[in-house]
Amino acid sequence: MIHFLTIITIVSLGLLIGTEFAVSVFVNPVLWKLDNSAQAAAIRMFARKLGTAMPFWYAGSLVLLASAWFLGHHEAHPWLLLSANLIWVAVIVLTLLFLVPINNRMAQLDPGSFAVESRREHHKWDAMHRARVAALTVAFVCFLAASVR
Repeated sequence: MIHFLTIITIVSLGLLIGTEFAVSVFVNPVLWKLDNSAQAAAIRMFARKLGTAMPFWYAGSLVLLASAWFLGHHEAHPWLLLSANLIWVAVIVLTLLFLVPINNRMAQLDPGSFAVESRREHHKWDAMHRARVAALTVAFVCFLAASVR
């Protein structure tokens, strides 16, 4: 059971972090090269699509991490599992407080008027998003280190 849970958790966290990494390193830099109306339209579509799917993926991944900690807390490195869980929770809280409000505004962008303030806000979101990706990666490494026996 623990082995299966570990594999599912690795796949879920790895794919989530890979998706978030791709947004930051590949998608956003390409978007910034588009003209203002195309950029606003694309950002709006990404904000809506990912804003709908990611909350469930983050929560599901937290459930997997928490299950791994609960079921494997007697293992050699419970503090690593606990650290992964705490980092994941902190990321979710900070996402709800800072990134979600910006994302919601980006989802409502009017492609006809992509104001300087909106572009600045999108760059602010991206900077915070990069920090989020780094934190998620640390949580993932903690989980992987705890899972190696």
